Amino acid sequence: MRIGHGYDVHRLINDPARRLVLGGIGIPSELALEGHSDADVLTHAVMDALLGALALGDIGKLFPDSDDRYLGISSMLLLEKVMELVREAGASVSNLDATVVAQRPRLAGYIDDMSAGLAAGLGVDISRVSVKATTEEKLGFTGRGEGIAAHAVVLLNE
Repeated sequence: MRIGHGYDVHRLINDPARRLVLGGIGIPSELALEGHSDADVLTHAVMDALLGALALGDIGKLFPDSDDRYLGISSMLLLEKVMELVREAGASVSNLDATVVAQRPRLAGYIDDMSAGLAAGLGVDISRVSVKATTEEKLGFTGRGEGIAAHAVVLLNE
């Protein structure tokens, strides 16, 4: 077995041309996350956890923001590429536990959809995926609504 931890953070911006995406799910909001891809902070943390478990670096190494092929790309497409690496390594996902840290928007109504989307992307039953959301009680950059962060822990079987 191998364990990986991922963490990511993106700034919240007011840009009508972008949409807020978490776990591959569009979340209604007047704000979006800033980034080279779709800035799906949750999926980014999951990918970093997968790559970390296999000692393959991080998504910045695999999908650099200096490469225009990834400009605006769906992070779920990037997750597909990471899962190819997982399979090539002879590994499979046992389970995922992830937490999104956001003061706003409220995410409780989207947890099941984010879990289902990530389960599909990982190729596992939804019972193996836990997605949670929390605020930081108005403390720090997430608490002030300046950004959203995500943590992910994954267990792989070899």
